[in-house]
Amino acid sequence: MMHFRCVLCATWCFYFIKTLYAQRSDISKFNFVAMIHHKCRNNIYPDFKNSISRLAVPDEKVSWDIPWPEYNPPNYTSESIKGQVWADPDLTDSSFQPSWNRLDGKVNRESYVGEYKIIDGRPLNPIGRTGLQGRGILGKWGPNHAADPIVTRWKRNQNGEKQMNSTSGKPMLQFVAIKRRDTGEWALPGGMVDAGESISQTLKREFLEEALNFLEKSDEEKIELKKQIEKKFTDGSEIYKGYVDDHRNTDNAWMETVAVHFHDDDNKSLGVLPLHAGDDAVGVRWMDIDRNLMLYANHCAFFEKVIERVQANW
Repeated sequence: MMHFRCVLCATWCFYFIKTLYAQRSDISKFNFVAMIHHKCRNNIYPDFKNSISRLAVPDEKVSWDIPWPEYNPPNYTSESIKGQVWADPDLTDSSFQPSWNRLDGKVNRESYVGEYKIIDGRPLNPIGRTGLQGRGILGKWGPNHAADPIVTRWKRNQNGEKQMNSTSGKPMLQFVAIKRRDTGEWALPGGMVDAGESISQTLKREFLEEALNFLEKSDEEKIELKKQIEKKFTDGSEIYKGYVDDHRNTDNAWMETVAVHFHDDDNKSLGVLPLHAGDDAVGVRWMDIDRNLMLYANHCAFFEKVIERVQANW
C-alpha cells in the first residue's frame, strides 16, 4: 500500500490508475477512484451566495461504470458566471456549438485524462459522479484548465547553511504558498488559463498576481517584476498534468492543471523575491514541505515528485 501511495502521489494520473487496476487485483478499484475524487464529493457546494447540497455519492458508486439508475443529483449553474466574457454560455443557447475534446477556437476543450463522453449534450466528468449536475461556479463546460507554479528554496539556518532534518538527515525544502480568499486554505499560487494563453504565460501571470501583488504595483515596479519572473521562470520541470480533485467539480465541469517546479538552489533569485499577497490571495509565505502538509485540492500530491527531484526531506 505504501508503494501505491507514493506512485499515486507522484503521478496522480487516471491512465496510470487504470493500469494499476489490472496489476493489483488485491486492491479495490473503488478505493483508487475515491482517493482522486474525494474533495469534490463534499456535502455543500462552495458557492458562497447560495447553499447547494450535493447528493451523497458513496465510494463504490463514483464510477460511471457502476449502474445507479436512481442517480438524479441536483442541477446547478451559478447565476454569477452567466454572461461573463470568460465563461461559456448555457448549453440551451442555440448559438453555442462547442467542439468537444479538441481545441475550440482559442478555448482548449481537450482533457489531459483522455477523451470524455458527451451524454445528452453535456460532457461527463471522466473520473466519475460528484453528486451535482451542471457547471456550478466553473466557467467552462468540461475541462477547466489551470496552471500551478511550484516555487521552492532551501530552508536555511542563521549561518545561511541548509537546515537538515534531524530524523532523515536530508535538507529541508520550502515553497511559496498563498492563502486562498475563497476557502481560507493554503495552496499553490496558480490559476486559470485564459483563452489563447500558453501554460508558461499563465504560470508567470498567476505568480505575479497572487504572490507578488502585481496588480497593485506602479508601472515601473510592474516592468521590473516582469523582467525578474521572465528570467527566473525559464528552467521549470513539469511535475504533473491531469485531473484535480477540486471542490468546484461537478458531473459536467471539472478542473485540470499543469504543475511546474522552479527551484532556487542558492536562495539568491526566487528565494529573495518580495512576497506580497494579491488578487485572489489574502496571505503568502514560504512554507516548509513535509508529508503532513494539508493544502487546497490535491496540491499535496505534487510534492513527492519535487522531493525526489532535489533529494530533500519528506
